[in-house]
Amino acid sequence: MADSQPNGTTAIATEPLLSVRGLKVQFAQDEGTVKAVDGVSFDLQPGATLGIVGESGCGKSVTARAILRIVDRPGRITAGEIWFQRPGAGGRVDVTRLAANGVEMRAIRGAEIALIFQEPMSSFSPVHSVGSQIVEAIRLHQRVDRRQAHDRAIEMLRRVGVSSPEQRVGQLSNQLSGGLRQRAMIAMALSCSPTLLIADEPTTALDVTTQTQILDLMRRLQREDGMAIMLITHDLGVVAEMATDVAVMYLGRVVEQAPVDAIFHDPRHPYTRALLRSIPSIRSRVRERLTPIAGAVPHPYDRPPGCPFHSRCPEFMAGRCDREEPTLRPVGPQHAVSCFLYP
Repeated sequence: MADSQPNGTTAIATEPLLSVRGLKVQFAQDEGTVKAVDGVSFDLQPGATLGIVGESGCGKSVTARAILRIVDRPGRITAGEIWFQRPGAGGRVDVTRLAANGVEMRAIRGAEIALIFQEPMSSFSPVHSVGSQIVEAIRLHQRVDRRQAHDRAIEMLRRVGVSSPEQRVGQLSNQLSGGLRQRAMIAMALSCSPTLLIADEPTTALDVTTQTQILDLMRRLQREDGMAIMLITHDLGVVAEMATDVAVMYLGRVVEQAPVDAIFHDPRHPYTRALLRSIPSIRSRVRERLTPIAGAVPHPYDRPPGCPFHSRCPEFMAGRCDREEPTLRPVGPQHAVSCFLYP
């Protein structure tokens, strides 16, 4: 089946580049066990963009870290599979079966799957130049000498729109503006030509103008390189602009997944509809109040029984939603929802 792309082209569905099945990540602590990711499943096709949305504390970033096997201790993957189609003759591999710091996982991390964060200062050392860190990333994964890696770093900085890259390559990260730091982080992430880029809130800390520039840059690089993007964000406007498909997470679970048009024009889960009602619309009247989502995401040590959203749901059905756990079920083409409203 064909997938619609943001630029209007059509990509023919193939073997998924990334296939997550029943992923569970737990943090065992003195107060109890936190089920940060609780049975998440989704696919990401080559060259597509999957937007993962939800409020803070819903497990989006932990899912991304699990894919790269960099979950902070005491967190650990307790169940599930993460199948990644490696380029060339690498073949399909379940990264949950690889040693987190083993040779094969280190070869995947950074070179084949790259990650960019919300705050680029966390990606760069404050005492080494931006260029030296990009050079280090290149030489870690490619057989090139320092001069070749240095030239590649300058080329990547130029490619992502950093002005005067020959000078910038020798500067520290704190000498760059927020927008330039984000571009430099993208340059470092893409320096080894990954097939999958995981972008965790890549524009949240930026002003609107810089955010637009960074999103345009990501779209252009994706178009030129054919890489897939997994975009983690709470900003539904960014999702509408960038994504081909969307997975909506709540309290560690995917409650709805569908192509982006279906999410915005035919949302089924009450949580998805509540998220959409809570954002401004160009059709809103002047000074019209937004509709916030009632309540808050439950504390991880106090997960409600039954449907995780039932305590905030306007369509709550007593005796069922608070006792039984719904599962994802199809409600349309490539559209699934976890809700008892859909038998």
